[in-house]
Amino acid sequence: MTDPATRAPAPPAPLLRRAAPALLGYAAVRALCLAVLAVWSAARGKSAYTLLTERWDSLWYARVAGSGYGYEVRLPNGDVHSDLAFFPLLPWLERLGHTVAPLSYADAGFAVGLLASLAAAWGIFAVAERVYGPRVGVCAVLLWAVLPVGIVQSMAYSESLFTALAAWSLYAVLTGRWPVAGLLAALAGLTRPVGLAVAAAVWAAGVLSLVQDRRAGRSPDLPAWHRLLGLLLAPLGAAGYVLWVGRRTGRGPLGYLDVQAGWRNGFDGGYAFARFVAGRFASFPSALAGTGLVVGVALLIWLYVTGVRQRQPLALLVYTGVVLALALCASSYFGSKPRLLMPAFPVLFPLARALAGLRLSRSVLVTAGVAVASAVYGAFWLNGSGPP
Repeated sequence: MTDPATRAPAPPAPLLRRAAPALLGYAAVRALCLAVLAVWSAARGKSAYTLLTERWDSLWYARVAGSGYGYEVRLPNGDVHSDLAFFPLLPWLERLGHTVAPLSYADAGFAVGLLASLAAAWGIFAVAERVYGPRVGVCAVLLWAVLPVGIVQSMAYSESLFTALAAWSLYAVLTGRWPVAGLLAALAGLTRPVGLAVAAAVWAAGVLSLVQDRRAGRSPDLPAWHRLLGLLLAPLGAAGYVLWVGRRTGRGPLGYLDVQAGWRNGFDGGYAFARFVAGRFASFPSALAGTGLVVGVALLIWLYVTGVRQRQPLALLVYTGVVLALALCASSYFGSKPRLLMPAFPVLFPLARALAGLRLSRSVLVTAGVAVASAVYGAFWLNGSGPP
């Protein structure tokens, strides 16, 4: 009989089993948010499901899924809103769901969003656990679930799909699975323009690991072509779609920028957003909103700097920095910024570490209270202005 003292330690539980508490907590928060939305919408004579699947961007995605690209709207001021602004992976999945199951394109988009949100929660846990441990992983997932605009995670939008691809690509980087990281980064690049952030993270981490290996004079654990393949794959999704749009519009690499200009969207370093925030201080009621915006931006910057001080891995810092820069420095659709910031989940890790340091009863109470507030705000927001 083997001496217990000499037995090999038991292998860690599979990742999905370790993530189970986080996923159960995430599902509970999402269920709460949807229940509050259903009650609130019914009281206003609206359909919660319609709000989740057939408004704003979800209509554009479903139209691309059903008819392909080529639809545009010309506004009285001369602006042209073209469906080429919407990246193709979500419409492709909606078309697949419509083909293989008795689902409308909107239904398929909702199903994709639902499954992708769970995959994103799992990926966020995997990344946070890898860096800080399982308790921080659970807290990070719950914090992502209770974001004020977390209801978007349950919509037929692309944020959940993108976050899932980004999180698992970053996890693949952290675990040295370079081809997987590159492939997932390419898919993220087919989902949203901010896919650039995932590709940049893969490249930064790949180059750093190469430099470290050479300086240390050690051989990499995997063949060199694994890392090279990951680096080559990472930008192909975003680059391929942008080049395709350029060819379709006849404008070459500038074609996609022209499409975005038709939506009055661009990158101006934050000038337009700063003017928008300053304009909130013109009167007392709106000054409160302006103060909230200033505090929110300052909090994001502080959390990012805290992540730097806590020595988050380079891939996470690059990814988060690019997401924050693209969201905060875009020149239009200021009401969309909260949901555009949602994929920047590593910025929540300092808060997750603080929450994990509390006693369990206290952390549960804090999370539950914030979840209720998030559910109420999400129902109010979606029944009002909502995400444009």
